[in-house]
Amino acid sequence: QVQLVESGGGLVQAGGSLRLSCARSGRTFSMSAMGWFRQAPGKEREFVAAIRWSGPTTYYADGVKGRFTISRDNAKNTMYLQMNSLKPEDTAVYYCAADRSGIYVSRAYEYDYWGQGTQVTVSS
Repeated sequence: QVQLVESGGGLVQAGGSLRLSCARSGRTFSMSAMGWFRQAPGKEREFVAAIRWSGPTTYYADGVKGRFTISRDNAKNTMYLQMNSLKPEDTAVYYCAADRSGIYVSRAYEYDYWGQGTQVTVSS
C-alpha cells in the first residue's frame, strides 16, 4: 500500500504564501511523476502542477504559472508546492497524487494514488 500525506494548508490573506508538502511512504513502486490537484466546492477537481520524479521537467496550469512552484526531494520522498501571491480563487482542497505511467500528467484519471487533501483558504 502507498500512502500520500499532504500538509501545510491553512488560512492566508490574499497576496500571502503557503507551502504544501506531500510525503510518500509505504510500498515502493516505479513512479514517473507526482502532481497537485485542487477541488473547490461545487467544482470539478482540476490540475495545478506536476513534476517528473527524475529530471527537471515541471508542468503548470495556466492560472498558477509564475505564482506556484512545484519541487521535490527524492531522498525524502517528498513533493512541495510553494504558493505565492495567493488569490481568493485559489481556495480549495489541495490533493497530491502519484502517477506510475507519466503519460498525461495533467489528467486526474492518470494518477494511481491520492492523498487525503489539505484545505487552503485565501481570504480577500
